[in-house]
Amino acid sequence: MVKLALVVAEFNYDITHLMLQKALEHAKFLGAEVTYVVKVPGVFDIPMVLKELALKEDVDAVVTLGAVIQGATKHDEIVAQQAARKILDLAVESGKPITLGIIGHGANRMQALERVEEYARRAVEAAVKLARRKKLLKEAKYGGSTVVID
Repeated sequence: MVKLALVVAEFNYDITHLMLQKALEHAKFLGAEVTYVVKVPGVFDIPMVLKELALKEDVDAVVTLGAVIQGATKHDEIVAQQAARKILDLAVESGKPITLGIIGHGANRMQALERVEEYARRAVEAAVKLARRKKLLKEAKYGGSTVVID
């Protein structure tokens, strides 16, 4: 069974709370166990807890959930781009899947609400698939014919 940690931004919590509910439902549907749910103030703060979660033995993958709503300035672009870059850096550094379930940048509140289920489900599904496939890859051995991990 894949063990997941979920990191949820509290900013725009009317949206991210719904994302959390959908993510928990989809994890259960896929047969994954959610071992941690960590709430952080905003999307920009998500990377602050990722390394700690990735080091835990009872976490196979981490799902990030957040919503960056377009404002009057370019602030949403900076937040979303920097968070996404650091999330990927930490995934590569830790060797554990950390998936991006962050709506935005450029989305307005209505668009974000329309994308809640899609983004939450995709992030959970990617985390579960990556965790399972990494385990299969670790156990796989080449024996003269192509090894396919799917």
